[in-house]
Amino acid sequence: MMEKVIKGRVFVIRDQNGEPINDIDTDMIFHNKYLAITELSQMGQYAFSNLTGWEDFPKKARPGDILIVGENFGAGSSRQQAVDCFIALGIAAIVGESFGAIYFRNAVNAGLPIFVAPGIARSEVQTGDIISINTETGEIFDETKGIKLPSARPLTTVQRQIIEAGGLLELARKIRE
Repeated sequence: MMEKVIKGRVFVIRDQNGEPINDIDTDMIFHNKYLAITELSQMGQYAFSNLTGWEDFPKKARPGDILIVGENFGAGSSRQQAVDCFIALGIAAIVGESFGAIYFRNAVNAGLPIFVAPGIARSEVQTGDIISINTETGEIFDETKGIKLPSARPLTTVQRQIIEAGGLLELARKIRE
């Protein structure tokens, strides 16, 4: 079930100059050479293995961490592993400027909290800060700096139901019961 407030340490996906990395496609998130891996528990170690400067992300990530990403995150092919690798690492939520439509839907359907927050990747938030996301209102607060960050668009009722159930398949099972 999705908590009303998700709180965690942040990784802000930026380049070496501190600029948000936009247009991160599914091949950068989960390289196609690992597509034969079908065990969820094995996918996390390959997250961002094809994203320059972020190849060591899986070694740094901890369950409960939150990703902040730039524009058009998850563009490209419909690759479920690009969502599942973050679930395997225990990522609590992804907050981005915008997402590829298929990626956003895949995350919701897998039960991974995902939020669109225009301006978030260019805000004052830094990797290592602790933030809280009110999943009902979309308000985002940087607990480390004591400042309000750009708000996320609230999820629809159906999106919330799917995520709270743990994914679309879990919601379908609960409806059938």
